[in-house]
Amino acid sequence: MRVTYTARDRERWVAEDPAHKRADRDDFARDRARLVHSASLRRLSAKTQVLQPGSDDFIRNRLTHSLEVAQIGREFGAALGCDADVVDTACLAHDLGHPPFGHNGETALNEVAADIGGFEGNAQTLRILTRLEPKRFQADGRPAGLNLTRASLDATTKYPWPRGELAGSAKFGVYADDLPVFAWFREGATPGRRAFEAEVMDWSDDVAYSVHDVEDAIASGRLDPRRLRDTSDVDAVLDVATATYASDLSRDALGAALERILATGTVPTAYAGTRSDLALLKDMTSRVIGRFVHSVEAATRDRHGAGALVRHEADLVVPVATRAEVAVLKAVAAHFVMNAAERVELMAGEREVIADLVGAYRKDPTRLDADLLADHEAAPDDGAALRVVVDQVASLTDVRALDLHRRWC
Repeated sequence: MRVTYTARDRERWVAEDPAHKRADRDDFARDRARLVHSASLRRLSAKTQVLQPGSDDFIRNRLTHSLEVAQIGREFGAALGCDADVVDTACLAHDLGHPPFGHNGETALNEVAADIGGFEGNAQTLRILTRLEPKRFQADGRPAGLNLTRASLDATTKYPWPRGELAGSAKFGVYADDLPVFAWFREGATPGRRAFEAEVMDWSDDVAYSVHDVEDAIASGRLDPRRLRDTSDVDAVLDVATATYASDLSRDALGAALERILATGTVPTAYAGTRSDLALLKDMTSRVIGRFVHSVEAATRDRHGAGALVRHEADLVVPVATRAEVAVLKAVAAHFVMNAAERVELMAGEREVIADLVGAYRKDPTRLDADLLADHEAAPDDGAALRVVVDQVASLTDVRALDLHRRWC
């Protein structure tokens, strides 16, 4: 019988007192439970997915998105032999590091932190899991975050390299001062190669937001589905797809991908918001998600065969045609929602809020939350002190960020 996960996979960064363990819970299930009960996960309920929380009763926020990614990933990963709790944990955690206003806030904080190693939502996720979220401490009093297992931490690391280490990529998954724990859970792994569970998480994320963002756009009235059959609109969507989401694929391949999706008959031809319209829209999401997941599952099995696929023993196989279909759906949401004129103007204001709040905290560090104020007071230099301020601003929900900005700025 093949051993799927070793005892080493279940090791934690800090050895725990047996009194903290529950005999009726598996190590990986405990990881998931710790994450579910974390403050960082709860905060995602008031952080932007595509549109600001509270702007519509239907649209998703970062928490509901993460729950949907976890539902997809749990079943998808289990079908490929992964431990369902490891994948579930990675999916729930994948957006913990996102600051207020989503990727727009990430851009603003990266500018602020340019001289201290930058800001990256995925690196911030690792920092939260291993340092900032209070659960366990080292023997010398240093925080150890949620103290997850090696397998769970590896599964959450979408970009397993430090800043600037992968040529041509601005993405990275660890800051310089978090390298010790990164080296610990990556020990023995091929540099730059993701864990199989991280690939499952990443694909589940791509599938979820490519489909759900289109659903939200239609349901909120920002996208009339008839426009997906209009030549001028399709041309604009393909411009976005080739420029942003699939620069290695031809325009013809992306256009054919959109045609295939429309040909399935799952995308509504009109939408008026009736109950039957909502049911058809929800049916679209279910069918298209199933299409994307099953395609990758079949291709991965064709390459690797039956049996459990875990950690660094296999790679997820995404057919080019399926990747093109996901890319073109991402472009649909970007063109009709994120790149809309009113949204572009709003995003400029959001970046100003982030910059102003960083300035306000730096001017008066006593405004920091108590745990981060202690980190600030212990900072050995100005760069470390700025990193604490960035941690603080990144932790804010959209609602709290706007409220503090009104009061202070």
